[in-house]
Amino acid sequence: MIDAFRSAVTAVAWCLLCSVAAAEEWGTLKGRFVYSGNAPAPVELKTDKDVEVCGKHKLVNEELMVAADKGVANVVVFVRDKSVKVHPEAAAAAKSTKVVLDNKDCRFEPHVAFVQAGQSLLVKNSDPVGHNSNIATLKNSPSNNLIPAGGEATLTFKAAEAIPAQVTCNIHPWMKAWLVVRDNPYAAVSGPDGSFEIAHLPVGELELQLWHEKAGYIGEITVGGKAEKTAKGRKKVKVAAAGTDLGELVLDASLFSK
Repeated sequence: MIDAFRSAVTAVAWCLLCSVAAAEEWGTLKGRFVYSGNAPAPVELKTDKDVEVCGKHKLVNEELMVAADKGVANVVVFVRDKSVKVHPEAAAAAKSTKVVLDNKDCRFEPHVAFVQAGQSLLVKNSDPVGHNSNIATLKNSPSNNLIPAGGEATLTFKAAEAIPAQVTCNIHPWMKAWLVVRDNPYAAVSGPDGSFEIAHLPVGELELQLWHEKAGYIGEITVGGKAEKTAKGRKKVKVAAAGTDLGELVLDASLFSK
């Protein structure tokens, strides 16, 4: 009887949340980061540990990855507004879904990962050799898990990080990645073609922040042929109920010359 009552209460609560979400307006934001200029070819990495395993993967430095069509991968886009309304579906997804950071082929996959504070991060090792995943957080206690072949560890961060945290493997020093820890689910990392999408955003004006491993906070972008200065990577956008497509966000080669 008690279980049935609890189930009924949960169902009612969920319906109320859905009703609130339906009464408000939400939209999707998308765009694509494009490199302006001739992109340098990725530099091959020296793999001098566990060579019999790591030496066969032809690993490259992933600080700047540009596709043949000039798409820029691994650009981080997140909403800065601390009081941003969160869609019930987005909130539920963050609670029920684990983010996976894998030690695979002697590199981290993905190279840049996003996790929400309170969400579970599964760090696993798909390689036949041991790795450690050293996550250099500032607001949260740093972690440095030794993960044997086929092993895994689950972490949860209590607070958002002001800047992306670097992830390294002390056993294989060429292995590097980044972890973005935010206090809401509204963040994305551009894919291999430079595209990104953030769904279920509240309609209206929001402030984004743009970051890239090599460029840092992106100081300038060109949209529709017009250059825009973005102090500390901050850009205000208007999200429409029908969705907002920012189009191509062009990044000049000079941004990556650090």
